[in-house]
Amino acid sequence: MNKQSLIFLLLNLTGGSAVLGSYAHGLLKNTELRGELWGAVPDHIRPYYTICMFLAVIGYFFFTGYILIHVSADSVKLFGHYGFWAINILYAGIIIPSAIWIYLTFAMIENPTPLLWIIIRLILFTVGFSSVALLASFFTSNFDRSSWLYFASIIGLIFFCIQTMFLDALIWPYYYPK
Repeated sequence: MNKQSLIFLLLNLTGGSAVLGSYAHGLLKNTELRGELWGAVPDHIRPYYTICMFLAVIGYFFFTGYILIHVSADSVKLFGHYGFWAINILYAGIIIPSAIWIYLTFAMIENPTPLLWIIIRLILFTVGFSSVALLASFFTSNFDRSSWLYFASIIGLIFFCIQTMFLDALIWPYYYPK
C-alpha cells in the first residue's frame, strides 16, 4: 500500500468516525434542540431529505469501495493529469467540514451571528463542491469502467451530490431562519 492509499484509508476511517461521532455527540448533547436543526424546512420536504440521506450514505460506500478496490494510486489520472492525492483532497473536503457542521449549527441555534452563518454556508458549499468534483472526476478519469461497481458508484455519487449540494447547500439554507 503506497502513501496516498494509506492516507485515503486513514482519512476514511478516522474522518468517518469523526463525522459519525460528531453527529451522535451533537444529537445526544442537544436533545432539546434536535428539531431546530431542520430550521423552517417544510414538513412535506423532510421525507425527501431522509430518503436521499440514506441513499447518499449507501452511495458513499459504493464509490469509496470502488476507489479502494479498483483505483490504483500509482497510475490514476483525474481530469487527465491529477494523481491520487486529488481524491484525498476531495474526500477531505467532504469529511472534515461534515465533522464540524453539526456543532456550528447548534451554536447558530443558541447564539446566531452573521459570521457563524457565513461559516456554515461555506462548510456546506465545500462539501457540495467536493462531491460534485468527485463525481466529475469519475467521468474524466482513467478509471476502469467495466465493473458493475463503477456504475453503482456513479449512481451513488449522484445521490450524494443531490444530498450535499442541492439539499444541504442550497435548499436547507433557503429555509433556515437567519
